Amino acid sequence: MSVSEGDTLPDIAMVRHDGEEVKPSDYRGRKAVLFFYPKDNTPGCTTEAKDFSALKGAFEKAGVALLGISKDSTKKHQNFIAKHDLTVDLATDAEEGGLSDELGVWAEKQMYGKTYMGMVRSTYLLDADGKIVRTWPKVKVKGHAEEVLAAAQAL
Repeated sequence: MSVSEGDTLPDIAMVRHDGEEVKPSDYRGRKAVLFFYPKDNTPGCTTEAKDFSALKGAFEKAGVALLGISKDSTKKHQNFIAKHDLTVDLATDAEEGGLSDELGVWAEKQMYGKTYMGMVRSTYLLDADGKIVRTWPKVKVKGHAEEVLAAAQAL
């Protein structure tokens, strides 16, 4: 499935780091940023999560919820949060048939000549009605959180 600006994300449940279920529809009534990242405790993912955490207050002031999503377990998310003092919520997507699969951000990747399935770093900005107002496919981490914040504040 491919989604575009103006579409609504599929309402597929994930599990937050605290063990609670979370779905895109849970954010209706407020704006939200869902950022998909490959793996906890890797350099780019750590930087991205720390950048979003550092700006969480500004996102909240703009009425925007933040949710980071990977296929790591809730236990790994809890360790990641504790190790880096993260303030953003993290969610575990299903091994198969999850939101990342539906969006096509769980995809075939290549590194050092090896092909494997992995998360393509991507971000979605949703309005209060749950509609996608902006997407960032294949994100480069440096400056990304700031760019997303500026777009969210402009809504």
